[in-house]
This record gives sequence, C-alpha cells and structure tokens, in this order.
Amino acid sequence: MRLIRLLAAMAAGAATLVLPRRRPGRLRLDRARAALRLAARGGARYAASAPRLFAAAGEQRQLLREDLALQTAEDVADTLGAMKGVMMKIGQMASYVDDGLSPAVRRTLARLQDSVPPMSPQLAAAVVEEEELGAPPERAFARWDPHPIAAASIGQVHRAVTLDGRAVAVKVQYPGIAETIAADLRNVALLRRLLRIAAPAQDVDALLNELRDRVGEELDYRREAASQRLMAAYYDGHPTIYIPGIVGELSTRRLVTSELSGGVRFAELAAWPQHERDLAAETIYRFVFRSLYEVRAFNGDPHPGNYLFHRGGRVTFLDFGLVRHFTPAELQPLMDMARTICVEHDPEAFRRSLENAGFLRPGAPLSTQAIIEHLAVFYDTIREPGPLTITSDYASSVVRRFFDLRSPVAGYIAVPRSYVILQRINLGLFAVLGELSATADWRAISEEIWPFVHGPASTPMGKAEAAWLARRQAAAA
Repeated sequence: MRLIRLLAAMAAGAATLVLPRRRPGRLRLDRARAALRLAARGGARYAASAPRLFAAAGEQRQLLREDLALQTAEDVADTLGAMKGVMMKIGQMASYVDDGLSPAVRRTLARLQDSVPPMSPQLAAAVVEEEELGAPPERAFARWDPHPIAAASIGQVHRAVTLDGRAVAVKVQYPGIAETIAADLRNVALLRRLLRIAAPAQDVDALLNELRDRVGEELDYRREAASQRLMAAYYDGHPTIYIPGIVGELSTRRLVTSELSGGVRFAELAAWPQHERDLAAETIYRFVFRSLYEVRAFNGDPHPGNYLFHRGGRVTFLDFGLVRHFTPAELQPLMDMARTICVEHDPEAFRRSLENAGFLRPGAPLSTQAIIEHLAVFYDTIREPGPLTITSDYASSVVRRFFDLRSPVAGYIAVPRSYVILQRINLGLFAVLGELSATADWRAISEEIWPFVHGPASTPMGKAEAAWLARRQAAAA
C-alpha cells in the first residue's frame, strides 16, 4: 500500500541525508532521523507480522492486514503530527486522496487535519506577547482560551473575545516552524522520494519549486489575511458560502484573527442524511469552481479539516494560507480544455488545448483517442447532463489514473508548475465528494459557472446564487 511505500521513501531519504558528507544542520538531521525511525518501526512491524500473515488465509489474513495498517497509521499520525511542517502536510494529503487506505486508516490519518498535539498554553501566550501584539493574550483580548480548538501543520487556533466584545478565532504560528519547514525543504533527497510516490508522473523539480513558493507564502499570515479578505469580500452575502472576516488590528505576520465561526466537522456531516450531504457537496463544488473562474484564486489546502458545515448546505470555509492566484493567461487554457471536451465535443481541439497548456508534449506519438481515454476521466462527471453520484470508487479511479505509469500516455504528460496546486485540489475535491457519495447534475451546475456558457440556474441553490449575483452586479453598477 502507498502508506508503506511512503515510509520506505522516508527511510531511504533519511538514510541518504545522515551521511557525513551532507553536513546537514542539527534541525534537518533530527527531522531526517525522526522520519527514519518512523519508517524503521513500520518495516519492523510488518516483518514481525509476516509469519502470521503467511499462515493465515482468507478473511483472517485480511483482518490481520487491516490491524497492521491501523497500527502503522496510528504511528504515522502521532509522529507526523508531532513533527508538524511539510511532513505533516504529506500525511494530511494521504488522509484524503490515497485510494489504498481503508476507512479506519483514513479516519486515523484524518487526525492530522485539525487534531494534532498542540504547543503549550505558555508558548502560545509568549508568541502573542513577545513577538506579535506586545501584550499577553489576557490583556490583548477581553477573554482568551489557553486551550486550542484546532492544531495543524503550521499553527493552532484559540478562541478569544476582543476588547470590544467580538468573538474571534486567533491562529498562532508555532515558534520555530519557519526554520522547521526550511529544514524539510532542504531535505531534497527525502522530498524527491516522497513526491515520486505522491505524484510519480510529474516533474519533481517543478513540484519542489512550487512547494517551496506556496509553503513560504503560507508562513506569512499577512498574506493569508489578504487572501481571506479577498474571498470574504467576493462571497459577502452568498446564500450558502461563508468566509469569516479578518480582524486587521489583531493580525500580524505570525498571528491572524478572524470572526469565530460555528458548525460541525466533516466526520459529523458524514452521518447526516444524504440530502444534507448532497447540499454540502454542491456548495463545496460551487465554491471551488466559482473561486477559480471568477476570483481566479484557488485554496490549495482543500482537506476536510478546513470546512465547517451547517444544515441546508451552508458551509464555512477556513484557512486561506495556501491560496494560488491565477492570471487570465493561466486560466484561459483550463477554460479551453473544459469547453472543447465538454461543450464542443472536439477531440482534436481538446488535444491542442492540452498541448498549449503544457499538460501534453506537442507531437506526442499517441492517438487522440488514447489521450481522451487517459485524461477524460477528470471530466466524466461533467461531459454529459443528468444526475450523477460521485462514489468513493470513482474518486479512487481518478487517483489511480493520475498515478498510472503503465499507460502509454504517462510518458508524454506532466502537470505544469502553474497548475500543481490545481491538481491537488481536484484530487482532494473528488475524494471529498466521493466520501459523501454526493449526487447532483454536476454538468448543469458547471454550466452555471463556466464563463463560456453562463447557463441558467439548475437547482434551488443555483437560483439563490443567481439572485446573489444579480445583487452584486446591481451594487457594482
């Protein structure tokens, strides 16, 4: 399974990194050793269980495998959660896009989305006082909860009440996390191995460069606050999409304060009636693609821990630290691909649009039909109108196709650096919708959003959104 291959890559990368000729810094060396120990424990666990697996058969063997995978996932979640930084982000991605994980293993890794070990209350208070607001949190705020409500890869979130009485969420960056991430990003050998597992068909150097840029931006909470303001302003008054407002005077480079939002987490949504899950899925879908086509911005960290859910399809979107902004020139090829394959049904034009965007090598010795068969899976939900259920099996098939190196097409395709984040959120979106078994007429919803169609509202939510858009346009006139 990919989780074990991930551990093996950590071991190989860490072993390379600890060679004396590398002369790594202490932090880099310590994190490499932590990855090495994690991989070694996983390998030892499987080696010790091999005799029992060999002797067992049928259902008993499967139960042993599942128990072993769960033990490994517990170890991975605990270790990567404590490590934070880039390593933890890799675990977050595995929790929602790895098609080889059982539900129990996926739930265990899902702890990395918002429930990892936090820093101490004293350390969080020191960041607030000594490095950001110049006063202890008990004086900077009317009320301050020293225990975080969420902890993630770069910072943790505390409840507070401002001096003028507003309930807020305060994200405090872990002290030293910039140095930790820098150490991870300098572990080039390790990251290359991890990325070859996570995206084997891609240009690893381009992936590394994009990762460095985006994660570097994420460390500056002033940039996150600006991105969140942009999205909150655009979606102001939307019937089902809500973005908490930023409290500017209490936001700094390592502290971002926003309105406190309620709602339930993804695990609870999964137990709601299917109708409610379908509505939530529709809102997420509309948010992803309207943000892309209208705001030309994409939240590149789409894991379910960044959503809060309410009845009636209302969703609060959190964490805008990893937003990718697109230029009109970068967006145009994406529209061309969707238009040619879904609306015009022109295979040759679709092929040209792939080449123009850099997804396909020009003049590749492949039939257009082979290219369509390999890549059209990403458009299967929107090529034809009508209700369609996105299952977990379909989401897994998209992931498998994306990682399929056996296809003759694989050697001629790549994801250009500009679209690396786009592919991540696409895979994450399919995984989330598959977890919800969401049903909708995705093609009709897409036609509402596509700038080259501007179709009529196709659902009650679409009608409410159309009214909101009309009010926006009237206010801008």
